[in-house]
Amino acid sequence: MSIGVLNEGPLHAALKAAYTANGGAAEVPVESFVADAVRGGVMYEIQTGSFSGLTRKMTALAEVGPVVLVHPLARNTTIVKVDDSGELSRPRKSPRHGELVHIVNELVYLPALLNHPNFAVEAVLVDVEEIRTFDPNKRRRRGGWRVMERRLVEIADGVRLQAMSDLYDFLEEELVEPFGTRELAAALDQPVHIAQKMAYCLRHAGVIDIVGKQGNALQYRNVPGAA
Repeated sequence: MSIGVLNEGPLHAALKAAYTANGGAAEVPVESFVADAVRGGVMYEIQTGSFSGLTRKMTALAEVGPVVLVHPLARNTTIVKVDDSGELSRPRKSPRHGELVHIVNELVYLPALLNHPNFAVEAVLVDVEEIRTFDPNKRRRRGGWRVMERRLVEIADGVRLQAMSDLYDFLEEELVEPFGTRELAAALDQPVHIAQKMAYCLRHAGVIDIVGKQGNALQYRNVPGAA
């Protein structure tokens, strides 16, 4: 058993099982790395945490063949706390709800990589159960409760992004050029901070260009042929 398998959590393991179903293989050596899953000639990397630091591995795998970076986004989270005696609290629902468009929170770490023809990102909307245990060293965050593990309850939806311009599929209404992040937020029906990250991704992937300012707000246009 590899170190990666020993250290993986239940959510990661459940998603890996889903991507190795129907003839797939798990923990496949590729060059100097190990792919979480390979199915139908496509490599899958399951990343339940941040994309920070993944550029080198993803670039190397993409040079070998098609690779999909899979990231779960929690639509609904049920929180269960475990006290020192092992007693479980009554489950409660988290007020936070993830959406597929929130994948931009991670895409900011590798915005140019979606230009690679062999690379794609798959955002997976899931329901999860989050098990928390008390940690006196983390009193400043979550009142001292630490996430011990996350368990998959259901896979609800998913979308595969094969180019950064695919982010425009999240628009709820037409986006008129030139536009700023407030206009982008309105078209997405999302907070401005999500639009800011999307604009960052689009700009660094060469999909949009800065064309000026309106007050202090940057204005953007699509790069011809990129969107």
